[in-house]
Amino acid sequence: MLSTMQTSPLLVREILLHGQRIYGNSTVVTYEPDSCRRTTFDEVAHRAERLASGLTEIGVSPGDRVATLLWNTQEHLECYLAIPSMGAVLHTLNLRLTPEQLAFVINHAQDKVVIADRTTLPLLARVFDQLTTVEHVIVVGDTDTNELPDDRNFRYEDLLTLTRTPFVWPDLDESQAAAMCYTSGTTGDPKGVVYSHRSTYLHSLASAAGNVFGVNEHDIVLPVVPMFHANAWGLAYTSWLSGSDLLLPGRYLQAEHLARMIESERPTLAGAVPTIWNDLLGYARTHSTDLSSLRLVACGGSAVPRSLIEGYESDFGVRIIQAWGMTETSPLAAVALPPKGSAPEDEMYWRSKTGRVTAGVEARLIDDSGNEVPWDGKSIGEIQVRGPWITGAYYGVDATDKFADGWLRTGDVAHIDPRGYIQITDRTKDVIKSGGEWISSVDLENALMGHPEVFEAAVIAVPDAKWEERPLACVVRNPGSTIGPDELRTFLDSQVAKWWIPERWAFLETVPKTSVGKFDKKALRALYARGDIEQHISTDAAQLTRDSPIADGDRSLPQGTLG
Repeated sequence: MLSTMQTSPLLVREILLHGQRIYGNSTVVTYEPDSCRRTTFDEVAHRAERLASGLTEIGVSPGDRVATLLWNTQEHLECYLAIPSMGAVLHTLNLRLTPEQLAFVINHAQDKVVIADRTTLPLLARVFDQLTTVEHVIVVGDTDTNELPDDRNFRYEDLLTLTRTPFVWPDLDESQAAAMCYTSGTTGDPKGVVYSHRSTYLHSLASAAGNVFGVNEHDIVLPVVPMFHANAWGLAYTSWLSGSDLLLPGRYLQAEHLARMIESERPTLAGAVPTIWNDLLGYARTHSTDLSSLRLVACGGSAVPRSLIEGYESDFGVRIIQAWGMTETSPLAAVALPPKGSAPEDEMYWRSKTGRVTAGVEARLIDDSGNEVPWDGKSIGEIQVRGPWITGAYYGVDATDKFADGWLRTGDVAHIDPRGYIQITDRTKDVIKSGGEWISSVDLENALMGHPEVFEAAVIAVPDAKWEERPLACVVRNPGSTIGPDELRTFLDSQVAKWWIPERWAFLETVPKTSVGKFDKKALRALYARGDIEQHISTDAAQLTRDSPIADGDRSLPQGTLG
């Protein structure tokens, strides 16, 4: 028996038209230090039409890839709306990629047009002679397009006036490609993920839900997370669909600028990686800063230290929650809101979790032997997920090792409790196996960053003659701090198993970051291998032999094993 329901396609076009018709007076603010640019959803939608007309005029056809090398601005939002809705494919370029990676992803995606900000134009110019498919470059902002060695370039505003013919949004299949984004490429070349109109629409509905971000037209949403990174976590489309005002930070992601825009524009919801919030917390503690407008801050991209969540709560009354996902999952997969009936004193415990599996996402844990393990809060395995906004392949790449029976292998090692709360303990490539037992680098990092004199901490495995591997803790101290290994070992003593505590330490000016702000442990391992990291050995390192369960035969682990 068939239903009587209509089968309207789920399209980005429908997101665009709904926001324009229902929330035309909602505002879009692009932050600039001297003055903010302000407009309405209705005006943005009309400009998106003119953008689609201009792109059609210069030869962009359905299925063509149009890349963006832009910050979080009004123009980038117009691209988000126009390019998929006209049947082309939006390809958001990560402007923090190396020149080699940037050229690779543009050529691999076969981009026909690149829309670049005037401030990112030098990066594009460096690789322009390596690009094999780009026919036009569109430049946003006042600049001399002769900076590029070609005459096929346009200013963005000129493109919008190429034709005044009204643009008619085409009918599309919801399974068609709407956008694509490449992974950050920490191992091998970046890999492309292609999102459909259907997956984008469903993801937008899911992230607006009350048990996720609860976005509505009374919100002012600040997506600090770049629009070139995993769809800005879906915040642009979700806000447009919900009628939320948008505050776009442009290229001003420094703590001082964020503090100023939060004070002046009063956003209610924001999203960014932990490094951004860590910087802002330090700034706000030393400068009079009003963050009270924020009802919810989503934090993800890497593990969020509990100390960061507690710091915002105690000092500013700002509620930070963790969210988990990846480029391959659009990215929403789990959000750490406390469960029904939880006691107020337990709220921090739940918010410190990686996240609770979101409706629309299926998850399972697979151990080293290929067996599924239970959701008991102890048994550990690799998280595998599937669902309508989770990729089933990479674009143009045979990567069957990343997929298993229709499930995406995330590479994250975790346990899940009976209520569906995930706790990631490591990445599969980052776990430390010492004397046959596993040590969680994530748990060690979070514990270290709970020390008031530690700004950042990353932990990697290094070879050890006796135990095969041991942790090396790479620490960035707060300005003026001289804290050393022995004090930090004492601090860790009550927080982790004694045999987890590192005896090798390095004190760095900064921890290397990937293009999306995560700790770059590949770079740390390379620095260690070259001998470029100065190690400090704790004076009480003998405690490892005295107290280690490895030494005395106790093979138990606090949170289970990988089998």
